[in-house]
Amino acid sequence: MLKYNICFIRQGNRILLINRNNPSWMGCWNGIGGRLERDETPRQSMVREISEETGIPESAYRLRFAGIITWSTDSTDYGGMYTYTAELDDEYQLTTPIGMEEGILDWKPIAWIMHPSNQGVAKNIPLALPDLLEGRHCIDLCSIFEGNIQVKSTKAILDPLLETDEALRESYLIRRRDEIAVR
Repeated sequence: MLKYNICFIRQGNRILLINRNNPSWMGCWNGIGGRLERDETPRQSMVREISEETGIPESAYRLRFAGIITWSTDSTDYGGMYTYTAELDDEYQLTTPIGMEEGILDWKPIAWIMHPSNQGVAKNIPLALPDLLEGRHCIDLCSIFEGNIQVKSTKAILDPLLETDEALRESYLIRRRDEIAVR
C-alpha cells in the first residue's frame, strides 16, 4: 500500500541528507529513499535505494526499521513511506557534497537539522528524527497538510512486525487511512 521509503543514515552526530532537485520537497534537505519496485519488500527496496543514491555498500551500515511516515493533503489523498535508520560504520568515509541526478548529498549535523529556525529541511523531519534516532520504538508519524502547510501531526507507537508481516501491515494501513479520511 505504501509506495515509498526513506532512510536517515547516521554517522556520529551527523546525518546524510539529499537536497532534492524534484518534487516532493524540491529544494529541501531530506533522507535517502525512493519508490519501491514491483515485488520488493520494504527492506530490499531500502537497501537498493541506499546503494543507488549513495554507493554505500550494505556491509558498511546497520539498517533498522523505524516505522512509517504518513501524510494526507485532503480527505482523499493518503500517502506514506517506510522509514529506516542506518548506523554507518565510523571507518567508512563518504566525502561530500556529491552532486547527482536527484540532488546534492551532504552530511548535516543533527543540531543543524533540528534547529527551530531551519526552513531548509522537509517539515516533518524535526518531528520524527528524535524518535527515529532514539530507536526505542517504531513510530507512525502522520502529518496533515493543507496545501503546503502542515496543520497537524500525530505520533503513535507501531508494531515492528509491520515491516515483515504483510497482512498486519495492510490491515494497519487501511485502518490508518480510514481514520485520517474522517478527520
